[in-house]
Amino acid sequence: MKDRPPTRSVEEELEGYRTALTQLESIQTHYSHLVDKLMADLEGEKARSDALLRNVLPERIIDRLNAGEATISDRFDDVAIVFSDLVGFTEMSIALDPARVVGFLNDLFSRFDQMSADLGVEKIKTIGDAYMAASGLLDRRMDHLDTAVDLALGMQAALVEVNASTGNAWSMRVGVHAGPVMAGIIGTRKYVYDVWGDTVNTASRLQTTAPPGAVHLTRAVAERLESERFALTGHGTIELKGKGLVETCCAVARGATSMPKAT
Repeated sequence: MKDRPPTRSVEEELEGYRTALTQLESIQTHYSHLVDKLMADLEGEKARSDALLRNVLPERIIDRLNAGEATISDRFDDVAIVFSDLVGFTEMSIALDPARVVGFLNDLFSRFDQMSADLGVEKIKTIGDAYMAASGLLDRRMDHLDTAVDLALGMQAALVEVNASTGNAWSMRVGVHAGPVMAGIIGTRKYVYDVWGDTVNTASRLQTTAPPGAVHLTRAVAERLESERFALTGHGTIELKGKGLVETCCAVARGATSMPKAT
């Protein structure tokens, strides 16, 4: 009869199971910690992505996208558009160091951004040295036109401050108009919640024809201002593309030391 291999005792078998179980628990703990870290990293990346997205799109639009709304398109009956542009900036900036130009615009537009946020006005976009914002777009309010003029006057004051701190002498034209607009997201890459329509075009043309340093409005829209903080000075009757002859004026804060002169 052949000798049988010695059998392991029950205690040895149990010890083997205990060792294997300990190893499995160690592996499970390791992978559990790894999953927790990966989830934390994922949440961190999502938070950073959300923060970046909120710098590009209004929060209400992000919520609609997250809810599965594939096409964002809106129509609003009465929105105030602010459109600004620096006078002669393109030609004058050619002779300047690019870093200086970018630094100046970053300083100026950062101030505009903060004022827009403080006033509850939606920044729409920048195009070179032009800045566009909308009041009463997603946050419906009765004082949207007054708030738009507040922003426009604040933008002119901010430029004076930046000029004083940098030694520049830039001037800026600002146009404000109010009326119906359409808004939405177009495209799939580098998109923006954009606003368009006759109201936007008119604000842009009022900016183009504004006296440097002024906030330019049509007389009809300016007379809708409710705040007693503003005073109006005539700018005469001018030709606006697509509008014909239009009576316009400039808004200033009451008590201002100077007003744009009528022409």
